[in-house]
Amino acid sequence: MANRGIDLLITYRIVKLMATDWKNQEAYKFGIIDQNGKVLRKNRDLNTESEKDAYTILHRFVFNLKRIIQKLGLKSSLAGFSVALALLLKENSEISKHKLIIESTLISYLKESNLYNTMLNEQREIIENDFDKSKQEPFITAFGVDVYQSGKGFIAENVYAEKL
Repeated sequence: MANRGIDLLITYRIVKLMATDWKNQEAYKFGIIDQNGKVLRKNRDLNTESEKDAYTILHRFVFNLKRIIQKLGLKSSLAGFSVALALLLKENSEISKHKLIIESTLISYLKESNLYNTMLNEQREIIENDFDKSKQEPFITAFGVDVYQSGKGFIAENVYAEKL
């Protein structure tokens, strides 16, 4: 039972870090990363305990994942979170029963941080009716974004539509 709780906590932390803009990351405030998530100072160059806490192994993993997702053209935060959640669900199917909790917790966090409305108003292109969704069922729908499996990875509905 304790492992499931820990898994849920780690999943929440991953999604929360994914949801946080680069400029709002503690690592950015310490000058460890820049506004695009590029590493400016290596782990071995961190001096204080606060700096080390702001850039742990978990942070490095999530920051790398976030940069990869952004390179795939998922500029929309919601699309990025949806793909990240799909990756987590694929890795551990036990998390799927907590999907709604993860989504609602992230949305609560975004509302508390005054980021929710900004994210909803992000400019993102969703191509309506330009592709036949029946060709492939979405792996999941998270945060209102359909996520499709593409090879070993995942893509959000706007990127999927462009590939058809």
